Amino acid sequence: MGEGHARKRAAPMRSLVNWALLGLVIDRPSYAYELAQRFDRTYENAIALSSVSHVYIALTTLEERGFVEEIEGTRMGRQPRPHYRATEAGVEAYRDSLVQQIGEDRQRQRLFVLELGAFARIPEIALDIIDQVERSCLAEAGKAPLPDMEPGAGSTALMARLVAEENRRAIGAKLAWAQYARQSFRALRTRE
Repeated sequence: MGEGHARKRAAPMRSLVNWALLGLVIDRPSYAYELAQRFDRTYENAIALSSVSHVYIALTTLEERGFVEEIEGTRMGRQPRPHYRATEAGVEAYRDSLVQQIGEDRQRQRLFVLELGAFARIPEIALDIIDQVERSCLAEAGKAPLPDMEPGAGSTALMARLVAEENRRAIGAKLAWAQYARQSFRALRTRE
């Protein structure tokens, strides 16, 4: 392995598209065009591909990092479609990436709350921001599609149910927090 490959592997992979595609390959080995179709269906409102060629670039990157490998014997026929599967290193890296996201999400939320504290002396602005948080949550709840609740419908249905439930609970928690924050900032306003 050349120096360029070693350097590429050492730098953390930051592309959300690459991570999302790796997750699809972990779920089911596929060829590039099929991955693009699955990507659009799976991540429709969360992340987008710039084009189908983006999948080919991502697969090259994932292969160079040792996260996916081509399945031998899949380049046959008039139109060869090499299929890719995840390697053990790919599965481990993907798992680590998901675990890291948990901490990043909490840190981002904590930072928002701490930054909101800058308006402790101007509670009207904080109250306006809290109203916007609430409106945003309610708008998101109104857009959320209801998932197919059939338990045996496969991994796509499972993901839809998990996303819907996570969304429902996260919005509920955020709305409860907004109510608490509103009461806290109103209390500051009445003290002055």
